[in-house]
Amino acid sequence: MKTFAQLKRTYDALHAEAVRLAGTTRQLSQRAATYHHVYEDSGRNHIFPLIAAHGALWARGYFAFGMQLGEALSFQYCFTPKTRQQKLNALEAFAEAFREVNRRVCVQIYTTYHFTKLHGDHPDADRLVAPHLLAALKCVHAANRNGEQLTDQAKREIFETHFLDEQETIVGPRIEQAVDEFDWPLMKSLALMPAVRFAYFPAGAWLQFWKFDRTKERISRGLKAFDVAANMGWNHTEATLDRYAILPEAFFADSTGHFSHMKHEILTAA
Repeated sequence: MKTFAQLKRTYDALHAEAVRLAGTTRQLSQRAATYHHVYEDSGRNHIFPLIAAHGALWARGYFAFGMQLGEALSFQYCFTPKTRQQKLNALEAFAEAFREVNRRVCVQIYTTYHFTKLHGDHPDADRLVAPHLLAALKCVHAANRNGEQLTDQAKREIFETHFLDEQETIVGPRIEQAVDEFDWPLMKSLALMPAVRFAYFPAGAWLQFWKFDRTKERISRGLKAFDVAANMGWNHTEATLDRYAILPEAFFADSTGHFSHMKHEILTAA
C-alpha cells in the first residue's frame, strides 16, 4: 500500500497537470475540452464538469458585452481621462477575477477526479480530498467501472455535492473579494445581474440573477441549470457545446482523440 507521502506526490503531480490543462484565464477552448474530458471519462456520470464547460464558454460573450457596456458608460468620465481609465481597469480586473474562478474550479475538478480514480479506496485518500467529495466521486467511479449509468437523481446529488463545495472553497471567497474591490457602483450592480442562457436551454429560457454575489442565489440557479439539462437530455446538453462556436471541429469529430492530442502537446511543451 502506498504511503501518504506517495499519495501526496501523486496528488501534487495531478494538480500540476491540471493547472497546465486548464490553461490561462483566456484559453476557454482548452479549458472546456478539459472539463468535457472528465465528463466523458466518467462514463458521462459526472455532470458537474459538463455544465461547467457550458459556463466557461457562455461567459466569453457575457464578458465581451460587459466590456463594451463599460466602455460606453465610462464616457461619463470623458473630462477626467485618468478616472475613466481607472474605472475601465477596475472592470477588467473584476472580469478577470471571475475568469480565474472558472480556471481554479477546472483545476480542482480534474485533480480530484483523477486522484480518486486512482486512489479513492486508499484509507488516507480523505486527507487529500474532502470526505463528501471523495464519497461522491467513488460513486461515479464505481458506476463507470461497472458500465452503469447513474440515475438522474444520483447524478444530481453528486452535482450538488461538488457545486456546494466549490461555492464554499473557491467561488464564494473570490467573488466576495472581487465585489469588495470593484470601485464602480453602477457597473458593479449591472455586472451582478446577468441573465444566463446556456446553449442547451430551451427557447425563451434563462437564469436571471439579481445579486450574483449572494451564495444562496448562485446555488439556486446552479441547481436549476442541472434540472434544465436533465429535462433537455444529456445528449442534447453535450451536443450543444458547438453553439458557442469556440471549440474546434476536431473536438466534435472525436472528443477523446482531441483531448488526448491536446494533452500530449501541452504536457510535452511544459
